[in-house]
Amino acid sequence: MNTSTGTGTRTRLASRPLWATLTAVALAAAGTLTVNAAPAQAAACNGYVGLTFDDGPSGSTPALLSALGQNGLRATMFNQGQYSAANPSQVQAQVNAGMWVGNHSYTHPHLTQLGQSQIDSEISRTQQAIASAGGGTPKLFRPPYGETNSTVKAVEARYGLTEVIWDVDSQDWNGAGTDAIVQAAGRLGNGQIILMHDWAANTRAAIPRIAQGLTARGLCAGKISPQTGRAVAP
Repeated sequence: MNTSTGTGTRTRLASRPLWATLTAVALAAAGTLTVNAAPAQAAACNGYVGLTFDDGPSGSTPALLSALGQNGLRATMFNQGQYSAANPSQVQAQVNAGMWVGNHSYTHPHLTQLGQSQIDSEISRTQQAIASAGGGTPKLFRPPYGETNSTVKAVEARYGLTEVIWDVDSQDWNGAGTDAIVQAAGRLGNGQIILMHDWAANTRAAIPRIAQGLTARGLCAGKISPQTGRAVAP
């Protein structure tokens, strides 16, 4: 049982019919009630942030999805096309876990060093790979390394994609420890987005504390709006 949502659990129980409350309390006492943190968070959302994970799907994806689910969090997965094509079941698992899937290019090149036709190939093949894997047609695009220019933006527009960078860099790609990643998430404000990565073990370890920190500040994990590129209510 996730003890980080005790206050939210009491609030949720109070709004239930008496029989449901008594049953839930009895199950909790017996250690058989699994609390999903998402409803508790949703009841106290004073703002939304965008949790994003780049470079998946990978062998780490199942553990990441499990950690997010256990802590009532949803996130946007910016998948590489080559990995989506190689691991279609993991793309479907992302969707089944309630995550949103975005485009992160096919091979993760420096797009600003490529010509328009090469950029188009990187983006279009990823759109196709993700859709074929059951991830839907992405509406969000994160350029590798956050590098963009007018040519990249023109190709994005051709595919109806909204470019999403980030407000906070967790530095997990640079070897940041779990404490540092938790602290980075603590800097998020309403509507803002944090960069994290699918494969980073320290990030996965930080997820319970990230969830606790957001709840303490009245923030919830939201989706990224294709209209504004900012985090909003799911």
